Amino acid sequence: MSVVVDGLEGLRVPEELSARVPAEQRGPGRGRDDVRLLVSRGEAVSHHAFRELPALLRAGDVLVVNTSPTLAAAVDGRLGPEPGGEPVVVHFSTRGDDGRWAVELRSPEPSGSTRPRAGGPAGAVVRLPGGGRLTLAGPLTPGSGRLWWARAYGDVPGLLGRYGRPIRYGYTERDQPLSAYQTVFARPSPDGGGSAEMPSAGRPFTAGLVAELAARGVWIAPLSLHTGVASAEAHEPPYPERFEVPAATAALVNAARATGGRVIAVGTTVVRALESAAVAGPVGAGASARAGRGWTDLVVTPARGVRVVDGLLTGLHEPEASHLLMLEAVAGRAALRSAYAAAVRDRYLWHEFGDVHLLLPEEKGHRARCGSNSG
Repeated sequence: MSVVVDGLEGLRVPEELSARVPAEQRGPGRGRDDVRLLVSRGEAVSHHAFRELPALLRAGDVLVVNTSPTLAAAVDGRLGPEPGGEPVVVHFSTRGDDGRWAVELRSPEPSGSTRPRAGGPAGAVVRLPGGGRLTLAGPLTPGSGRLWWARAYGDVPGLLGRYGRPIRYGYTERDQPLSAYQTVFARPSPDGGGSAEMPSAGRPFTAGLVAELAARGVWIAPLSLHTGVASAEAHEPPYPERFEVPAATAALVNAARATGGRVIAVGTTVVRALESAAVAGPVGAGASARAGRGWTDLVVTPARGVRVVDGLLTGLHEPEASHLLMLEAVAGRAALRSAYAAAVRDRYLWHEFGDVHLLLPEEKGHRARCGSNSG
């Protein structure tokens, strides 16, 4: 999928704006919430510390969060017959209903990160630590060789727990413990499932900040969407992912909308889950959230729009990323152009350990102001 957002085609994010370590490792006394917060209301942009978030929301607003835990989804392996074989890193993406796993094979780099490699071949066996193995079946999507279905022999959750590590890309400085990739909202899944990559919009939240939000009358509503392996280089649209929207969350979202509260999704994963379960009402009556679970292949675009989401808290995405179509659907093209120009100009940090962006509905008479910059 080619992302076309007018005004972003020529935008270049300098390499030094990649967040290479978590915020709490960037200086003494720093915490997860020591990141900057870029706020968009239409084309108006303001700059804040993330700790100012409670003051930017209103009593009756609902923050919908993803409780999916992050898995230690990267495991070293060998492709081919013993005793040698090609060294590969297996990224476990998504467990299918038939027990197979969608996996991405990548080539290891001396730095500890990985680089892309061609998928397959079909029938090849990947030997894993502890005697586990995978047999490659075929591409997840015809014509795309990045993710392949594979039959796993052995206990995959146990394998990941014993030998896995978090997926890491080349812009990060070093490996991090799994705890660095868990958000304060993460909850274990009964079946041992979770996300191949962190639902990173929730990372800057702390227990103290959540308590402050609650004290101000902002509701926190959970759902889960287990993210698959991102297309870090090719920027493909998301593949089908498993989600669940609880009935209580749907009810809270609908109550907020009925009483003038705003529904703010914490992350693009939350938008995908909520919008997958949303149901359109009669003409002129809008739409409503509903409980739902299963698989979603929804890709939110400006043409499709959003039905129940009013705002979005998200990280900063590369100019070619398919997620930008979702951001445009939520906030509009002009808001996106203005925000990303400001983010580069004011040296915001990108990726999962970076700064965050809050897109709110435009308010009549609102003027942009410069708040305190942090990070």
